[in-house]
Amino acid sequence: MNRQAQAAVLFLVGAALLHAGFTNLYLRYVKAGLQPLLLLSGAVLIVTALATAWYEWRRTRREKAQAEAHAAHMEAHAEAHTETEGHDEHGHEDAAHGGHVHREPRISWLLILPLFALILVAPPALGSYSAVRTGTALQQPYGLLKLPDSNPLTLGLVDYASRAVYDHGRSLGTRQLKVTGFVALDKSGAPFLVRMALNCCAADAQPVKIALTGKIPPVLQPDTWLEITGTYTPKQTKDPINNRPIPYFQVTQAKPVPTPKDPYDESWNQ
Repeated sequence: MNRQAQAAVLFLVGAALLHAGFTNLYLRYVKAGLQPLLLLSGAVLIVTALATAWYEWRRTRREKAQAEAHAAHMEAHAEAHTETEGHDEHGHEDAAHGGHVHREPRISWLLILPLFALILVAPPALGSYSAVRTGTALQQPYGLLKLPDSNPLTLGLVDYASRAVYDHGRSLGTRQLKVTGFVALDKSGAPFLVRMALNCCAADAQPVKIALTGKIPPVLQPDTWLEITGTYTPKQTKDPINNRPIPYFQVTQAKPVPTPKDPYDESWNQ
């Protein structure tokens, strides 16, 4: 592509980044903390595109002026030396032909189609299909913060799993807890509540799972988001994929909820 086409593509990429950054779309790709960097990147690309377009516009004007001055000079030279007119015209045509710039194939513009897909189509967050094919990614935390004294207590799924496995539920006690996640069913039909945890972006998202016991709804659909209320139970199982521990949750109530604005859980690396 020529410089003007490159500037147009840069502008579109920058606009796509700003669009994603100013909406919840970016949460499908990166963690929430990266929003400022995403917006900054989009702004830099747009400024670069505008600067490139301005530079090309000025260069084109300068070359056009030089070409007009050269043509005027050649015309004056031809009038002064009429005996060499044919030779001059021939040389002028050769110079014009030699300066011809071959255009790139227009099919290269198809490269911008993914940008329009990014703007117009919001991809779904990773769900149960990935969760049941990947082992739980629960990691031992560096430390556990003191929990508030509220009862019931709303708790992140990864936080509950970490406290249930590595703190043996000491910080949870017997109080009522509320945890939100999406449903995944293993090959035997056993239900899990899952959140996809990430370090940086959706490409490195991995599932953290808790198994459900107690008053589980009789019919569960994969990828349905639930808010479950219940208590800690010391019961655990092993993930058959990587043999990592999966804690249970004693359910007393479960209700469907809308998909949260940020479907990923970042608390596992905090």
